[in-house]
Formats: sequence, structure tokens, C-alpha cells
Amino acid sequence: MSAVLRPRALSRGDLVAVAAPSGPLEAADEPLLARGVAMLERMGFRVRVAPLVDTGRRRWWASGSPAEQAEELNTLLRDPEVRAIVAHTGGQTTLGYLDLLDLDAIRADPKPILGYSDISVLHMALYARTGLVGLHSDLATHGFGGDWYTLADESRRTQLVDVYTRVLTKAEAPGPLPAASAWECWRPGRAQGPLVGGLLNRLIRLQATPFALPAERFDGAVLFWEEVNRSMAAIWGDLHILRLSGVLDRIDAMVVGIPSDVTLTGGGPTPPTLRDIVLDVVGDREIPILGHVDFGHTAPNLPLPLGVRAAVDATARTLSLVEPVVAER
Repeated sequence: MSAVLRPRALSRGDLVAVAAPSGPLEAADEPLLARGVAMLERMGFRVRVAPLVDTGRRRWWASGSPAEQAEELNTLLRDPEVRAIVAHTGGQTTLGYLDLLDLDAIRADPKPILGYSDISVLHMALYARTGLVGLHSDLATHGFGGDWYTLADESRRTQLVDVYTRVLTKAEAPGPLPAASAWECWRPGRAQGPLVGGLLNRLIRLQATPFALPAERFDGAVLFWEEVNRSMAAIWGDLHILRLSGVLDRIDAMVVGIPSDVTLTGGGPTPPTLRDIVLDVVGDREIPILGHVDFGHTAPNLPLPLGVRAAVDATARTLSLVEPVVAER
């Protein structure tokens, strides 16, 4: 089992690369990308946009072929000047090139990779293979340049800039994560454990590959997940896959993000809520469950670092990072 591999802390003025490890840049999203770059600069970093983040570059639903995407990501991983990599958007393509990634470059110079949605695959696969602490966090285009403006006011943006800056630059426990929405206690209790998770359907898919998280990586973990464009029935089924594979018997807590475009298919005259189906699958397992937390496709995402210990108090509706996310340089 790989030990936790913390990225090296960033300093003010360090270079951050905005990359396209999944979907292409659409012409309509160029203003969002520019605003996202400006937000990273507001955090105190220099920003370089990688070549595949270009409206003229695409292959079907991707920013390039799997080989091209892996080559760009490997180039950034090997570049000592690049201190962090931020995905500009999510998409459908990260499963196509996992076997082409330079894992030795990650071990030699661990650096934070930021993003969510399809980028969850990178976080979980690299955590499984190298122990790298990946940051399930906002994307440059649709997060820093989009949701931070459409779903947050200036006060919340300032709060988020502070959280991200501390997480990336301070080799100390960040502490409580600030809630913007009303978090919900779905099952009371408290627990601590390493964060593991991401987009639920991507976790399920990854577990069918050689890059799956070994079963023991779920022991005592805080499983966090969110979902988008899925039916309640599909989520119920995916959660049962986690139950049947033993994951739900290993974890110590669950944290559920804000669902996006999750629709009911069937269910009769009294359709279930997301809370209903989670509790139905979890059954009598006495684990705290915190719901409607600020991450996912319909919220400015709080940074959730894989492998870093978190404290969940579902009764008090709090979530805290109790270990450093980054290591001293």
C-alpha cells in the first residue's frame, strides 16, 4: 500500500498550469477561463495556460487523443517550474490514458492536481498508485471562472480564496471548512479518517480497472461523493455496488455533496429523496452521514484532499481538515 504522498507547498508567485486533461475548451467558455485565471492570480500565483486549452484543439469529446493528453500532463508533471496543475474543465476522457501517466515523475516531484467531476478519476487513480494527495476542488473555467460568480457573492469568494490559499501554501492543518449552504445531518455521530472519494459514478468505474483503490484504502475512511445527471435509481444501484464490495463496512463516515440534475425515475407516489436512498442502502451501519455539503456540480467547491484526515461531526454539521494537505518545501 502506498503511503500518503503530500505535494510540496506552494509559495506566492509560484507557477500554476491550467491544463486540459479531459474536455476541450469551448469558444463560449473563453471568458470564464479568463476569469478563472484571474482568480488563481488573485490567490497569488502566476498562471500558464497549457496548449491543449485551446478552442482549436479537440478530438471528439476530448481536448486531444489519450496520447496527447497524457503527453501534456506528463510534461507538466516533469516541469520543475510548474508547482500545481488545475484542470480547466471536466469531461469524459481521463480513463483513456491512466496507463500512460508518468508515475515516477509524481513520486519524484509531487505537486497538487486540482479539479472535480471527471478529474476524480485522476485523483483516485494516482492516490491508489502513488499515494498522491489530489485536491477534489474547483475547475478553472466552470469553477473559479463560473460558479464562484454565479453561485457566490464577493464575501464567499474572499472566504474561498483564503481557504484555497491556506490549503495550498501552509504545511499545517487547515481546520474547519466554512459552510455556505445549510449542511444536513443525515445520521448523527462523529468520526475521523482519511478522505476518499469524488464523483460517484467515476469511483464505480475506476474500481473495475487495475487503478482501483485497494479495499484496505477504505478502512476507517471518510467517504465523500457527489453526483450529476443521474437518476435516483442509478445512484441507489451504485451505492449498492459499494455495499456489496464491502466498502460501506470499512468506512467510518460519509459526506455527500450537493446533487446536480439528479432525477427520479419511478419510485411510486412517494418518491425518495437522496437522503432516503442513502439511508436505505447504508442500513443499520452506525456511521455519521453529513449531507448537502458544499462540493459538486452546483456549488463553489470546498477543497477536499484525498488521503488527508478529516473530522466529521454530523450532529454539529461540521467538517474539518485535521492534517496538513501539503508538505514543507
